[in-house]
Amino acid sequence: MKKTIALWAALTTVALLVTGCTVEEPAAAQTPAPARTTAPAAGHEAPEAPGAAAAAAYRRWGLKPFAAPPAPPAVKPVARAAGGPVPVISEIPTREKIVFITIDDGAEKDPEFVTMMKDLKVPFTMFLTDAAIRADYPYFAPLVAQGHGLANHTLTHPNLRTLSPEAQRREICGQQTRLKQRYGTTPRLFRPPYGNWNEATRAAAGECGLDAIVLWRESMQIKNMQYQRGDRKLHPGDIVLAHFRGPSELKGRTMTEMTATLLRKIQEQGFTVARLEDYV
Repeated sequence: MKKTIALWAALTTVALLVTGCTVEEPAAAQTPAPARTTAPAAGHEAPEAPGAAAAAAYRRWGLKPFAAPPAPPAVKPVARAAGGPVPVISEIPTREKIVFITIDDGAEKDPEFVTMMKDLKVPFTMFLTDAAIRADYPYFAPLVAQGHGLANHTLTHPNLRTLSPEAQRREICGQQTRLKQRYGTTPRLFRPPYGNWNEATRAAAGECGLDAIVLWRESMQIKNMQYQRGDRKLHPGDIVLAHFRGPSELKGRTMTEMTATLLRKIQEQGFTVARLEDYV
């Protein structure tokens, strides 16, 4: 029996040498491979360098990879004090060259956008309105599963300042319940439609268990960003608004084309994208 095993091992070694394959050592015994000095043999792909897969994913969308954002702060710079009013924010206090992408409503449901976000892994927070998403709730489930933020944008997208305190509470709390039922996650952040709010809105948001009312500093239009400040530049910690929109609203451009343009404009100004929920 021992002679048979020895013979089999010898034949196996010869076969491996002939085919150019090698037996992989256990991880603890491996040593770093020397740098390749010649082109890989025909029919064999060179191994991808670290980050090559991400670069390839970005190239598919005509983009370059973002720099990694800094580690989130140990203490969130925006927090609701116990028993205090819900904070209202348009930016995050930070000196880091980071911005935060938020996408509203949910009317456009482009499958390519789901693929794009899976490829790029750029974090964003979606503020969803039930009237816009109810025709296809499942569309947003993969985006939630990818780790993107799920946030509240009311049930029917009204101008909240025109509603009574109780009607505002129904709009906000009702969407809290609806999103929890559909996606298993209770939102922590709220955006009033059109950015219109009053103290009744803030009180209702607090009663509905929300941690912050989120406004914005820039908004992405079809090809350009609209700035609130006169210098027309991004600033550290800015919150950027976009919408789930398609060709009918974007003059023939797709959701992915608009998103790619937004990402380029962020990169051109030397910024990267961080996750809003890590700071609020």
